[in-house]
Amino acid sequence: MIRVLIVDDHQILRRGLKEVLAEGYSDLIVGEAQNFDEAVEMLVQEDWNLLLLDINIPGRNGLEVLQEAKRLRPKTAVLIVSAYPEVEFAIRSFKLGASGYLCKSQAAEELLGAVKRILGGRKYVTAALADRLASILGGEPPPAHENLSSRELQVLQLIASGSTVKQIASHLTLSEKTLATYRTRISDKLGLRTNVELARYTFLHKLVE
Repeated sequence: MIRVLIVDDHQILRRGLKEVLAEGYSDLIVGEAQNFDEAVEMLVQEDWNLLLLDINIPGRNGLEVLQEAKRLRPKTAVLIVSAYPEVEFAIRSFKLGASGYLCKSQAAEELLGAVKRILGGRKYVTAALADRLASILGGEPPPAHENLSSRELQVLQLIASGSTVKQIASHLTLSEKTLATYRTRISDKLGLRTNVELARYTFLHKLVE
């Protein structure tokens, strides 16, 4: 029996992932969640073999779900399935405990192979990510945004989307004072000051869908 929890806010995507999984596993149980709170509730209530997780979900993002999942269910393997480019987000995900990273555009062809590899106790790494890891090991400096925390990265993405301070604070359930602190940290780490500069950096490095 394979128990898989899918966390994604798009119902059609969840349905598609279930259909692909069903092609490879007849003894499959699938749970679904569309945001941080639902995901945590299901992780608390039940044990899962695998968590399929999107990064861009409402409220607290998928990277925070990943952190909480590894705290609550450290033996549950996690495969990130996201529209964000893997070169920019996979290394961060692996550092937080993920076992693999798969772009949604490749999910139909690669999902079963990735899942079987991960459930077999191994990591799933694509050729593009392997090249990136080789560059890092070779001494190539990482981009500045890799020094951002998961919450700082989320704030940066929301700034780039054009959201106001009030909207971001409400979305993340933060005070505007706390948000201002995050904004200052982001500017210091990236060496950028204006929202226009931050947005340009974000789009240049494909940090938003």
